[in-house]
Amino acid sequence: MLCFKLNSTDPFFNLAVDESLLRNTKEDYLILGINSPSVVIGKHQVAHRETDTKFITENKIPVIRRISGGGAVYHDPGNLNFSFILQSTHGKQVDFRKYTLPVIEFLKSEGIKVDFEGKSDLKVNGLKISGNAEHVYRERVLHHGTLLFESRLEALKSSLRKDTSGYTTRAVESNPTSVMNLKNLVNRITNVEEFRNRMLEFFLNEKGNSLIELTPDELTSIGLLAESKYGTWEWNYAYGPDYQFSNRFKINDAACSCRISVKDGIIRECEIEGTDELKTTAKKLIGCKHMPEDIGKILKDENNLISDSDIYKFF
Repeated sequence: MLCFKLNSTDPFFNLAVDESLLRNTKEDYLILGINSPSVVIGKHQVAHRETDTKFITENKIPVIRRISGGGAVYHDPGNLNFSFILQSTHGKQVDFRKYTLPVIEFLKSEGIKVDFEGKSDLKVNGLKISGNAEHVYRERVLHHGTLLFESRLEALKSSLRKDTSGYTTRAVESNPTSVMNLKNLVNRITNVEEFRNRMLEFFLNEKGNSLIELTPDELTSIGLLAESKYGTWEWNYAYGPDYQFSNRFKINDAACSCRISVKDGIIRECEIEGTDELKTTAKKLIGCKHMPEDIGKILKDENNLISDSDIYKFF
């Protein structure tokens, strides 16, 4: 197996690495990466339902869709991401226990007892420290996951939506659970970079594994994929399943309600009750992206006296 650590902390680029090597090579890989703050959602999720739109917008935390299924996860510089890309036997590619076992063995070597629970979670004393997802491409499998080492858990909780009752959709829903960091469980490792180096060393001690770097050609093609796919609104927001959003709220002491239907990221139907101005504006929102900036511009252009904070009542 070819092992390497990503020099990039760009989550758009780093997710493109997984897809590019999965589709364009035949070698087996272990990739260890660390991302800047971001929320990574599953392929079949609705971005706004999984994230706290107000918090991530105000804190400039991007949402990025991955090619594998599963739920939403928060990434930051205290979180270690691992990816296995492997040749596999047709019909036997999906096996979460098999592909998390080497990670469990590594953590065991550091004195951490880890339990595999549910479909794909790794837990310590009942608290989640790793979420995992898989994607199959022909005879190859991508298995990638997270390891919480010294992540900002308050930012993690704030980034992910707690109440999803306003959304109606067939999209995959995340399963929130209590989490913990690993840092306090190890004595000899003080930061996530040291943690990554220890994990890399663990795998390089296995016969047949070797250390590599991405070639200039690979870096170029991955950069193009990151720009043309992972950095786009069309992939990260519009690709998700259709959904409806409804909410009851107050604006300037007026009792209001909205019902919004979204397909391909675009508002297809919209009804707003509460004031004559909002009721009229609802028609203007049809054809608009269901995004705070786009909705906010139309609301303000139509002279609706609402605050920047009020815009998030439509999410």
